[in-house]
Amino acid sequence: MKKAGITGVGMYVPKTVLTNEELEKMVDTSDEWITTRTGIKKRRIVKPGTPTSVLAIEAAKKALERAKLEPQDLELIIVATITPDMQFPSTACFVQSKLQAKNAVCFDISAACSGFIYGLITAKQFIETGTYKNALVIGAEVMSSITDWTDRNTCVLFGDGAGAAVVQPVISGGIISSYIGSDGDLTDLLYLPGGGSLHPATEQTVKDKMHFVKMSGTEVFKSAVRIMADAATRTVCDAHITCDDIKLLIPHQANIRIIESVRKRIGLKESQVFLNVAKYGNVSAASTVMALCEAVEEGLIKKNDHVVLVAFGAGFTWGSAVIKWSY
Repeated sequence: MKKAGITGVGMYVPKTVLTNEELEKMVDTSDEWITTRTGIKKRRIVKPGTPTSVLAIEAAKKALERAKLEPQDLELIIVATITPDMQFPSTACFVQSKLQAKNAVCFDISAACSGFIYGLITAKQFIETGTYKNALVIGAEVMSSITDWTDRNTCVLFGDGAGAAVVQPVISGGIISSYIGSDGDLTDLLYLPGGGSLHPATEQTVKDKMHFVKMSGTEVFKSAVRIMADAATRTVCDAHITCDDIKLLIPHQANIRIIESVRKRIGLKESQVFLNVAKYGNVSAASTVMALCEAVEEGLIKKNDHVVLVAFGAGFTWGSAVIKWSY
């Protein structure tokens, strides 16, 4: 079997910046409170009415350019998102249409903040079995569309953005170990109750704010630390490397305290962990791939470096991958 690797990455964020100081004027909070508890200083927000596919396409264009591919070369497009343009068709189909990637099979993945890693590992299977040669995996979110801007416990956390990665067969390196998991018993910790078949949209569901994110913050924190540390440790062991071999851990950028707790559990130095949560907040499925893209753009990842991706999300879902960088 051929190894699958990432050969190009790209990201896109809206121009509008929402700072903690601006949030102080909207809800009962403060920059000090937000920074201390989350590490977030600002986040990017789309103009009202901007769909997720718009962000996804911009990130995809950059990834394709870096991989030296044309849209028509793509055989597979996976979009990881919990804020799709519509319930159906898939956001991946909108991306395909606007890119004119006529030869690609398209579908979405709903695994919340773990979505990009789920998508990456799914694409890996198609590449390694020889079914496809050129895949595009996108994590994209307009979290501002499902955020209750009157709820100070959640509105400070989320932002909008997109990241994309081209996945192809590689001669050396690539995704050398991976792991995904789920625990449906934890669905009540982080969810969006309205709009599905359980609670279809009605005047009452809107009045009850059922179309916004609901979260049990303390319980999510506890589960996230344990899950991410265990997942990362498992993939590192499966890759037959040690913590000293890890150039960068790129975790889901949800909360600085979660990331720091995970780092300590794994036994990594601060210099081995990439952070951009202060700039963008939690961008759900886009978070990990946006961080990966920034690390590459900043020259922090070189050929043959070992990079560990790890994330957790609503469901609960989680995933990790060890990549030996190929370019």
